[in-house]
Amino acid sequence: MSRAMDDEEVITELKKMVAFIRQEAVEKAREIQVKADEEFAIEKARIVRQESMNLDAQFEKKKKQVEVSQKIAKSNQSNKARLEILKTREENLQNLFSDVQEKLSELSKDANSYKQLLENLLLEGLFNLHEPTVECIVHSTDVQTVQGVVDAALKRYKEVTGRETKVEVKEGLGKDAYVQETYGSAGGLLLKAQNGKITLDNTLEQRLRLLEEQILPELRFDLLGPNEHRKYVLASTN
Repeated sequence: MSRAMDDEEVITELKKMVAFIRQEAVEKAREIQVKADEEFAIEKARIVRQESMNLDAQFEKKKKQVEVSQKIAKSNQSNKARLEILKTREENLQNLFSDVQEKLSELSKDANSYKQLLENLLLEGLFNLHEPTVECIVHSTDVQTVQGVVDAALKRYKEVTGRETKVEVKEGLGKDAYVQETYGSAGGLLLKAQNGKITLDNTLEQRLRLLEEQILPELRFDLLGPNEHRKYVLASTN
């Protein structure tokens, strides 16, 4: 039969129980702390990884935006430079024809060459018109010269076509402001037929304009080379 514990033994047992409970509490607290630290580390790693991915995504987005902006700026700059080059090229070509335009009046200084030129222009006009009567309008300074080549031009015209025509030479170019502005003043001649219903412009300015239209593409190619932006190129007729 067990005996009852005295007060000192009870206190001893209670101390043992308190110590045990405390030890259990400490170990449980340690276990909870370890688990909390692990969960914290895992969550921290997840957050860091997620934020790192977000930063990478934002960086790539910004990088692409910068690349696109740079490409647009480069393209705009390239287009601007190309347009400036084209503008300068066109201005140079126009200046070239402007220089020729200014020298047209010098053609009449060589009397023999200019006389032959007027005869050829008159004959060409007769071939194009094929009219029985033609009115030839020229500068006052060219009236006598043209009158001097009419017979030769009519003879050549008849030899080729077998037809006869009459040419009436009149002063007009340079005298009438409208005619001068419209058909030029450097020289050449203006032919009319059927009471002015048909007009053929064989002035030097008009011949230069026609030459410009015909030769400008070839001149661009010879001076500036092929257009790298053109996909199709017409074959040369030469």
